[in-house]
Amino acid sequence: MTNEHIAKAFDVDLQELTQKAAEMGGLAEREVADAVAALVRRDTELATKVISTDVTIDALQREIEEKAILLIARRQPMAVDLREIVGALRVCNDLERIGDLAKNIGKRVAVLDGDFSPQKLIRGVEHMAELVLGQLKRVLDAYAGRDLSGALAVWKGDEEIDAMCTSLFRELLTYMMEDPRNITFFIHLMFCAKNIERIGDHATNIAETVHYMIEGRPIADQRPKGDTTAFASLPVT
Repeated sequence: MTNEHIAKAFDVDLQELTQKAAEMGGLAEREVADAVAALVRRDTELATKVISTDVTIDALQREIEEKAILLIARRQPMAVDLREIVGALRVCNDLERIGDLAKNIGKRVAVLDGDFSPQKLIRGVEHMAELVLGQLKRVLDAYAGRDLSGALAVWKGDEEIDAMCTSLFRELLTYMMEDPRNITFFIHLMFCAKNIERIGDHATNIAETVHYMIEGRPIADQRPKGDTTAFASLPVT
């Protein structure tokens, strides 16, 4: 096989890897949207669908990892080509975690039983989720289009999500103190909010990966963070 044919075959392999990553991104995006919709509507059937979707995302991640490892072993890529492969691996790792976080939200929907439904707080969670979904879509578009400015815009927007999460956490604490009978509900809602905030963090990770793929180096500045409360250290379960 000539060098030209080898180069073309490698380009096709890289394109397939990118396409698989994009497919995984679309699934993760849908899973998050469905998880939030299930939470807002208390829709256990949709929540079950979210949980089952995560299996497909996990399978795609394994497939992408196998393709990437084979590419590195067979082609021994250098410089830009190697960054493309490493970038795909990093992006897919973040997408897999996003899927897990959406699944965790889906699992909590089933235990949010009863008629209690504080609309102000639910709307707060929904609004934060809309912001995070917007960031996720923008960063996946930036990855697909190798759009550095789009990736940096997502990276800078993480602070707003953190601030919103902190504000929501304070409201939840206030409600808990005012009506201890519904503490269990508020705790579940708190963890859902934390899961959404963590999805935003993974979107920011993808933005950093896009920067690395294009520039060949990490972002020099410190990541902007707006969450300075103990809520930031809550375990995500």
